[in-house]
Amino acid sequence: MEKANKSEELFSRAREVIPGGVNSPVRAFKTVESNPVFIDRGEGPYIYDVDGNRYIDYVLSWGPLILGHAHPEVVQNLHKAVFKGTSYGAPTRLETELAEIIVDALPAVEKVRMVNSGTEATMSALRLARGYTGRCKILKMSGCYHGHNDSLLIEAGSGPATLGNPGSPGIPESFARETIVVPYNDFESVEKAFAVYGSDIAAVILEPVAANMGVILPEEGYLNFLRDITRKEGSLLIFDEVITGFRVAYGGAEELYGVDPDLTCLGKIIGGGLPVGAYGGRREIMDYIAPDGPVYQAGTLSGNPLAMTAGITTLKILGKGNFYQQLREKTDYLVRGMQEICRDKGIPVRFNSLTGLFSQFFSEREVRDYQSASQTDRKLFIKFFKMMLEKGIYLAPSPFEATFISQAHQQKDLDQTLEIYREVINSL
Repeated sequence: MEKANKSEELFSRAREVIPGGVNSPVRAFKTVESNPVFIDRGEGPYIYDVDGNRYIDYVLSWGPLILGHAHPEVVQNLHKAVFKGTSYGAPTRLETELAEIIVDALPAVEKVRMVNSGTEATMSALRLARGYTGRCKILKMSGCYHGHNDSLLIEAGSGPATLGNPGSPGIPESFARETIVVPYNDFESVEKAFAVYGSDIAAVILEPVAANMGVILPEEGYLNFLRDITRKEGSLLIFDEVITGFRVAYGGAEELYGVDPDLTCLGKIIGGGLPVGAYGGRREIMDYIAPDGPVYQAGTLSGNPLAMTAGITTLKILGKGNFYQQLREKTDYLVRGMQEICRDKGIPVRFNSLTGLFSQFFSEREVRDYQSASQTDRKLFIKFFKMMLEKGIYLAPSPFEATFISQAHQQKDLDQTLEIYREVINSL
């Protein structure tokens, strides 16, 4: 593969006018001790960099492109929509249509408010939870990422069920004191937190399937336990399904695991690749938002007609036929093949997977929370990542991100990926 000289030139140019040369930190490739590849275009399961190199893409814009890049039907409908105008700042039929699709698909959502990003969705859901319950504190799980808003960009404290610490300069300690951080999949720490702070916990928020410390599945009974204890203690349960919504199942993780949260945060897939976010839940809670209720939240571009068009088109396609069965079969095929290759070579790798997404950890032990995920062999991952990229496989430049599969990935793409994977594993 050619050396990406144009990417180097563009990165140097970008760093002069953009902090770090990127508009989201992970794109800088610092974790993998490299410089980013600049992308020119995408088509189906492939992306092409500015030097013309083609990659099989397993990042898919970090999850939204479940149909692949530039899906013809999505592009066609966007082409029609853009000629009608790009934004009105006024209600449209499209907003209602997408909201109806979401309400029909997700068991726990009776009303939904559109916003512009996953971060905005979680931020708004927390404000609503605090306003509705009259309480202040939020309980979150270490390793679960909910965007960069102040209340949730918090690191774990010194032990289980302790108040958090600011996860970034610029977050006052007073904000962090309103957030309790406990390990994911840890029943006891949640009980301890409620024993100490229960009367002041407005909500528990988590990714029902963690996907920002790598993919980590909830242990049996964990989500039901959270549902029971929040209901008992008068707190709200918030599922951050920005990644899992419409990916692991049409009705998201709440359909898959049969647990109904009070509020659900969405993004990524519901915008069909355009900027979007949403939060929804029980009618009586959502009616607490302005203009019907006292909790204020607004957005100039919320319900943007282009994002609504792409989202409607995408979700209608997802609702047809056996889409998720096929996606699950592709995921299982790729993961099984990778497992066999590693087993034959004797390389210790753990895989966690669900429909449409998976993670591999260079680790000998089971990965069930942030602590075990953080013990993966990062040096080995860096070497692995660079070799896969050089051979035309585009993976997330971090050992703590999910790998995504789309409808556009065909058998030939999966087989080519496994062939390259075998070459790389054999040379590690």
